[in-house]
Amino acid sequence: MEVINLEIYGTALLALIISTYHSFCFCFSEKYTRFCQWKNLELNIQLTMNDFSVHRIIGRGGFGEVYGCRKADTGKMYAMKCLDKKRIKMKQGETLALNERIMLSLVSTGQDCPFIVCMTYAFHTPDKLCFILDLMNGGDLHYHLSQHGVFNETEMKFYAAEVILGLEHMHRRYIVYRDLKPANILLDEHGHVRISDLGLACDFSKKKPHASVGTHGYMAPEVLSKGTAYDSSADWFSFGCMLYKLLKGHSPFRQHKTKDKHEIDRMTLTMNVELPDSFSKELKSLLEHLLQRDIDKRLGCKGNGSDEGEVNAADAFDIGSFDEEDTKGIKLTDADQELYKNFPLVISERWQNEVAETVFETVNFEADKTEHKKRAKQKKLYDLDEKELHPDSAKPELVFMDQIEEVSPDLVQVKSENCIVVRMREGKIVLTNPDEIGLKEWLTSLKSAHKLSQELLGSMAKKGWKNLWYGFEQ
Repeated sequence: MEVINLEIYGTALLALIISTYHSFCFCFSEKYTRFCQWKNLELNIQLTMNDFSVHRIIGRGGFGEVYGCRKADTGKMYAMKCLDKKRIKMKQGETLALNERIMLSLVSTGQDCPFIVCMTYAFHTPDKLCFILDLMNGGDLHYHLSQHGVFNETEMKFYAAEVILGLEHMHRRYIVYRDLKPANILLDEHGHVRISDLGLACDFSKKKPHASVGTHGYMAPEVLSKGTAYDSSADWFSFGCMLYKLLKGHSPFRQHKTKDKHEIDRMTLTMNVELPDSFSKELKSLLEHLLQRDIDKRLGCKGNGSDEGEVNAADAFDIGSFDEEDTKGIKLTDADQELYKNFPLVISERWQNEVAETVFETVNFEADKTEHKKRAKQKKLYDLDEKELHPDSAKPELVFMDQIEEVSPDLVQVKSENCIVVRMREGKIVLTNPDEIGLKEWLTSLKSAHKLSQELLGSMAKKGWKNLWYGFEQ
């Protein structure tokens, strides 16, 4: 048993030494230098409008517009959602705007979700808040529904599966979406869908919301019941309403094409949905379980009761469409701008993916090319003037302190120049510099570093033998 313990101890110690050695070598390698260069670039990103080539408008909302854009340095295409600060102030929508930035950062950070329109950057100008989002150029499901008619069950199943994955990504992060409808489901160029517009989403990890937020005809009964707290259960009811609309062309609570919001809400709270005979047995079962008013019986819900919580977002009805004429006379103060001081954001993983997909190889190649030219030029200069650190044989890229036996106590004359001579186990290294003051500083630093390294290595050796002997005794 003692031998086994000793073997384990020795193996662990050896593994630690090897790991430390490799880490030390990596920190002095060109790859680590390149990593630090890229990381420094990432940490110093400060975006402005000049970093993007803005193209045509592709959408319009209550607080502003959405444009297609191209990032200048990488050429990657994005959607730029611009919210007008004056419009936000006029409608008292500061909480909603800042909430959207928080929700987008939560769903975009870490493991990416291919079924949510995620954010890569956020920045602001004196008059705009800008979100840089995934570009979706295939339209939304509401548009396709109006242009091509209702979907069949097979088509609906395809879109439903991808929307479910997007909702689950949010719910795992304790986010309830609260605005699920065909107009917020966007298509990409390949026909896949993503959930967009997280302006009404909220975090229910600490406090569960009880605000009546969403679109009439899609809101769950618990959302419409003022003062009733809810969580992700609300999204599954909205999901059922959305599937019904894809199949029938209208919400299950607007069967008579009524536009009266109060009537729609009343039907949502009281009416039992009658499903047409044209629906398959499986589809009927799915919708019946999704459209359950009783949360404990609703598909997708665990039946956990909701704790009473604060209102996490104001009622967002009647924001209206964007009109620049409405904002005339609205002035932005320093206090208004102070609200957005922490708005800028770079999602690290998404920036890295953007760089890797576009310019990473090219930039590294050009940087290596420039560095090699610089080294060749220096080598040529130093070979002529003999002013480089060099041994008698081949030139080393890295010299470890434990390889050095002695550093000359004073400057030594070599070929009529003052030099520092470093004696190695095999051969020697001569260091020279036309700046004699700098050369003396090198000598002082080298002697000090060599002395400390010798003391440190000696101390480590004593402790190593002490621990090893302790292992034998055990």
